[in-house]
Amino acid sequence: MSKRRARSLLAFPAAVLTALLGVTTVLAATTWTVRPGGPVSMKSGRFTLTDTATGAALTCPPPSTLSGTLKSGSGLSAAGIGSITAVHSIFCPTPLGPSYTLRARDLPWRLNMLSYDATTGVATGSLSHLQIAFSGTACTAVIDGTGGAASDGTVKVRYTNSTGRLRTRTTGGNLHFYHVRGCAGLINTGDPATISAIYTMSPVQAITGP
Repeated sequence: MSKRRARSLLAFPAAVLTALLGVTTVLAATTWTVRPGGPVSMKSGRFTLTDTATGAALTCPPPSTLSGTLKSGSGLSAAGIGSITAVHSIFCPTPLGPSYTLRARDLPWRLNMLSYDATTGVATGSLSHLQIAFSGTACTAVIDGTGGAASDGTVKVRYTNSTGRLRTRTTGGNLHFYHVRGCAGLINTGDPATISAIYTMSPVQAITGP
């Protein structure tokens, strides 16, 4: 057998494998469906921000509201399936008098999907590209992912089709406090942060995946 033919025979399976893997990757990335999609608004009840290193928690009264758009149709990519383009500032009074405000920065945030349970109708995913300014009397900070100006904060979420509710999860994210000034040691630069809220989406969406 000539060396040229041998090289051809060896190259053929590799080429086939590459093609098959490429098709598999494309199919895995484009098998999500959203109905009806389009403009959406989301409103939550209580919103709680926690420094899990110190245990300090700030609970803000409703409502917390978001708005944006979801892609529509089938064959959608899980990454960036939705976009949060507006986040109303959250005002958070405390029993001891000081009040705090949370303001979204560097919008849009992105809604990404990861997995879907057809039995429960629950899709899991994340909100990404988060950055939030935290300010109050003698206490300011930035909430982000890997750095105070990175705009790569991530919060894991669960969406339930039957109720239209998007619940943030307090595990699996990467939020931290940065550029902390004041705050009397209740929060510190580098401390991990979590967000707890349940948003009701309107109109209710059907988000299904593989």
